[in-house]
This record gives sequence, structure tokens and C-alpha cells, in this order.
Amino acid sequence: MFIQTESTPNPATLKFLPGASVAQEGVWDLRSPDEASVSPLAQAIFSIEGVSGVFLGSDFISVTKADGEWQNLKPAILGAIMEHFMSGRPVLSADANASGQTSLEQFAPEDAETVAAIKDLLETRVRPALAGDGGDIVFRGFKDGIVYLQLKGACSGCPSSTATLKRGIQNLICHFLPQVTSVEEV
Repeated sequence: MFIQTESTPNPATLKFLPGASVAQEGVWDLRSPDEASVSPLAQAIFSIEGVSGVFLGSDFISVTKADGEWQNLKPAILGAIMEHFMSGRPVLSADANASGQTSLEQFAPEDAETVAAIKDLLETRVRPALAGDGGDIVFRGFKDGIVYLQLKGACSGCPSSTATLKRGIQNLICHFLPQVTSVEEV
């Protein structure tokens, strides 16, 4: 098994590509060993000292470090990923369900058409770009012309996340939907 790695715009996060499906349904942003109980793979990665976050995407794993150097952490993470996939165990435990990864969305019923258009833009234009960087985005709400979003994975806490949000995502959404005046992170 050959596992590729890619750097991300967030220097604290590294993206691992095992060449196999990781999370078949949805994405999982696990920020503690307790949250990792839904995934044997994430538990193995969290057992490595210095790991502070594991993000499971459709075909990648983004790992965020709290401290330590990648040159010391990377071999242990590669070993944990390889051992997991070679064992044939599932990435998510049988009792894991997407309900733990859903968001409560807040918007007025009269804004449903605008929200549908926002979600379409996020799904078709924004999410693929963020997944390329080891992250994801979640719609959280829309009120008074402001779109509320949450960045996940490598994008969460990234030094360039504000620029991505304001210059990239806000400009895109405002261009297509003039009723949107701003985009904010929650």
C-alpha cells in the first residue's frame, strides 16, 4: 500500500491519501480522542502523541498536530494508517452515524430559495476546492444578508482561512446572489 502525503495551506495540518475510500458518507471532523470513538482509524491516529485533530474526507485523512515536528510525526501516522487499511477493519465503527456530523441550520422559511442557491454554490464550487486542501465547509445559517459558515479539517484554524472566506467564498457568493452582503465564520 502506498500512501501519498500533501501539504495544506495550514502548516499544522498534513493531508494523507491512502488510495482507498475513507469516509463513504459525509465527512468527520474529530477534534479529540473522545470524538474519535466513532472511528478505529482516528483512534489509532490520536494515540500518537502530538496529534490534535483528525478529519476524514471521502478519500483522504487530514491530521492536525498540536506540537512536534512533521518529520517525527509523519512516520507514525503513516504506520497507523497503513496498519488500519491492511487489517481490513472499517474506517467508521458500526454504531457511527452521520447524525453526529450534521449541523443545525438557521434561516427564515422565506429565505429557503436563497439558502438552496448558497448550498448549491458551496457544493459545486467551494467544497471541491477546500477538499483539495484537506478541508471542508458547512452551511450554518443565513440572516439579514449574512451567510454563516463553518470551516473544517485543514481549513479550520488555517492562517489563510480569513482570506479564503472573505476574498474567495464571499466574493463568489455575492457575485451570484446580490441579496448576500457578507459571509461570516462561526
